[in-house]
Order: sequence, then structure tokens, then C-alpha cells
Amino acid sequence: MTEETLRDWLAYTGPVLGEGRTSVVDLPDLAHELGLAGLLVKNESSNPTGSHKDRMSALIVQRAKEVGASTVAVASSGNAGASVAAYAALAGLQCVVVTMPEMSPNWRRACEMHGARLIATSTPDERWTLVAQKTRSGEWYPATNFIIPPVGSNPMGVDGFRAIALELFLQTKERPATDIVVPTSRGDLMWGVAQGFIDLREAGLIGEIPRVHAAEPFPRISRILMEGDYRNTHDGKTAMVSIGGSTSTYQAVDAIRRTGGSAIPVDEKRALRDQSILARSGLYLELSSAAALSAARSLGAEEDASSRVVVCVGTSLGYKELAIFGEPLQPERVAAD
Repeated sequence: MTEETLRDWLAYTGPVLGEGRTSVVDLPDLAHELGLAGLLVKNESSNPTGSHKDRMSALIVQRAKEVGASTVAVASSGNAGASVAAYAALAGLQCVVVTMPEMSPNWRRACEMHGARLIATSTPDERWTLVAQKTRSGEWYPATNFIIPPVGSNPMGVDGFRAIALELFLQTKERPATDIVVPTSRGDLMWGVAQGFIDLREAGLIGEIPRVHAAEPFPRISRILMEGDYRNTHDGKTAMVSIGGSTSTYQAVDAIRRTGGSAIPVDEKRALRDQSILARSGLYLELSSAAALSAARSLGAEEDASSRVVVCVGTSLGYKELAIFGEPLQPERVAAD
């Protein structure tokens, strides 16, 4: 693969709704504050439905059409559901979103507006059981995981996240990233980014791959790296709903080990502060996305921080979330001239 071939490939796999080729935002003041050589945000919130999931959904829906499926199913309470629903609508396919009763009204409305059918189950595991039954009967084509222990989403979709690494290679040639921080639940995005950089190295376009780190809301992958069994469940609650959940996957561990990265648990209060800091830099991201900046702070505490160029993957737009805090605005009296 040459750089010219890479550019042609990115153009050829071009937009369906306009996904991909997202911007990289430089945050030099924050880099200085953290003691880093550079701090950048790959702004995936600019994708059509406001999250990185659009890269996955475009390929999954394309594959569903190729195999003659009429209905795509997604187990999701947020970004993936809204995204798959949008791409299924574009392709003329039916979409079923298997979710939880407490699904945010914002995401629910998006799914319903795209024409998706919503089914709520009592537990997360029941979502996977239902999708598994319908998949094995041939009624639904699965977009997301339906196996216990989980393995991650449809591999056709996960592969789509490799393009993020290819874009970053082209966008940061003058100052290549040494570290990529990815908000992580079961590792779909992290694996795709890691594999993309491994592909670039194997093609001879880069000599070294950046370390890929998971920002997680409580110790999950970090425990697995110490204990060695990715099939365990891990207790924890978080307002960072997009990276919540009690399970992880082998692919998450594999991405970290193959790139020399790490798993960094993030304090929820710190993530809330960093969400505000990013917003005041022009990037209003979902709380789960802000966790990447919180994790980057840990990299800034390393001895070699001054030589590190860190890219945080901003996975989703903040407008989707329900407000966690804040009071209603009070009307103010306007003085007459």
C-alpha cells in the first residue's frame, strides 16, 4: 500500500450519509497544561448521527443488503441504535433496536424518527438472548454483540473503525501521534484503531505504531490485564453510559497488548470537569467522550510526557445526553431604553 493508494481507498469507500474524514482539533493550551508535546481530538461527533458508530453502521447495512437480509437488529441504549436506524432507513431495510426501559428519550426519539421498532428488555443479557434467537432463526441480521461472554459487534462493522487510523496518519504526518486514547466499553473502536495502525506499519507507511489506551469508567480491562480472564464480569455504575457495562472482550485486551497501550479508569467527577473544559474549547462532547481527556491527564503524569503527542477520540456529540445537572433558566427583566 502506498500513500496514494490509501487516499484513493478512503475516497472509494466514501460517504453514504457523509460519514468519515472527520477533523482533528489541536488543543495547544491544554497540551501545555498537561505537560504533553501535543494534544489533539479526532472529532468523531461530526459524523451524520453525531458519533463514531456511523462508520460501523454504513458497512453493516451494506453487508446486510448483500446477504439479502430485510431487518437489521442492534442491541443498544444509545449511539449504536440511532446510527444503525439511520443507515437502515437510508437503505430501505427494517431496523429493530433492542434496548433497556431507561433509554434516554433523546436517543429513543432518534430511533423512532428513523422508523426503527424498539423492544425493551429487563436486563442487558436479555437483549443479547433475544437478538441471538432471532439471528439464528434468520429473521434478523445482527449489528451488535449477541453472545455471552461478549465478543464485540459485527466484525464487518468493527473493521470500519480502521479508517480512523488511516485518516489520522494523513492528518498528523507533521506531528505523528505517540498515543491514542479511546473511550472504551467492549473495545470495538479501540480494536479497529489499533488494527488500522498495524496495517499501516505492515504496509511500510509507518515505522512505529502509537500506543492505544482505553479510557474506562471503572476498572474492567485494567483488572483483566492483571488477572488474565476477559470473561469475568465487573461491578460498577456510571453516568458515562456509552462506555458502561459490566463486561469486556478479548479484542479490547488484544488491542492494548499489540500496541503497548494501557487501560485507564476515569473518575466520573473528573470527566464532568473535562467535558466542560472541552466545551469551552469549542468541543461539546458526550460525557463518555470527555473521559478520553481525563485519561490523557494520566499520560501527562508520565516521565516522558513532554515527548508525547496524544490524540483523544471524541466519540459522540454532547447534545444527545440528558442534562446531569443544572437548574432551569430564570427570566430576567430587560430594562427599557
